[in-house]
Amino acid sequence: MPLNVDALEGWRFPSLSQSYTETDSLLYAVSLGFGQDPLSAQDLPFVFEKGLKAVPTMATILCHPGRWTAAPELGVTLAKVVHGEQRVFLHRPLAPEGRLVARARVAAVEDKGEKGAVIHAARTMFDAETGAPVASVLHSTFCRADGGFGRSFGPVPDATPCPDRAPDAEVDVVTRPEQALIYRLNNDRNPLHADPAYAAKAGFDRPILHGLCTYGLAVRALLPTAAGGDVAAIRSVECRFSRPVFPGETVRFQIWTGPDRAHFRARVEARNVTVLDAGRALLGDGHAAPDYAVLEETA
Repeated sequence: MPLNVDALEGWRFPSLSQSYTETDSLLYAVSLGFGQDPLSAQDLPFVFEKGLKAVPTMATILCHPGRWTAAPELGVTLAKVVHGEQRVFLHRPLAPEGRLVARARVAAVEDKGEKGAVIHAARTMFDAETGAPVASVLHSTFCRADGGFGRSFGPVPDATPCPDRAPDAEVDVVTRPEQALIYRLNNDRNPLHADPAYAAKAGFDRPILHGLCTYGLAVRALLPTAAGGDVAAIRSVECRFSRPVFPGETVRFQIWTGPDRAHFRARVEARNVTVLDAGRALLGDGHAAPDYAVLEETA
């Protein structure tokens, strides 16, 4: 059935807030595989409390509004929903612990007719003490069975294709067989990532890795190749989800570097599939906040 676009346009999220600790930052980094090499000087700041740094993509799990698309008045066919795209923009480096408040909104809805529809939900997080903006997140949900309502609204972000040339660098990231079981401790207990019987009903022969885990792996690949080892240089990360990754697979990141940005794609060569596409990371200062990073009052 088509989405109720009027309900989506008028949707109001509750106030969102979250306190997170160094332990949460450590768990998130370990769930991405930071620290697999215990002698890695690059990984240590993310998995050891001395001089601890937060992985920027951790913003995706903070002040999360939950499974709000399950509200029946929105008309979303939940069994046909997949994660389409993900974007994070850092207004400042993410601290390893803090207290945040957030405002969320439905930023845009696209009617793609027979192909379905896309809901773009945005939220901006602020430091609860100072009110300063910390991070903005855009989560794009592809509703495969819900197009045809005849009206779209809001600014739709453009995907940035990767350059049509050989990549400047390739980085292989080896996932662990139990990685989905660790990542789900970041408040994502979807049984698709743990229960073989549930995964089989969804059409997979075994549980799959969280898309947001694969997304976070991009930081592991971008740090040494595009960011000069400086996580604070990573201002944003965005990509489109193409295929799932199975825990234990090797993900090859193809990276094109530039002075203030990098493009990337991720593939599982063993299955000859692209799992992330249209990836882009903005690097350093001087980038204007994107349209979805609307800074609203925190009170």
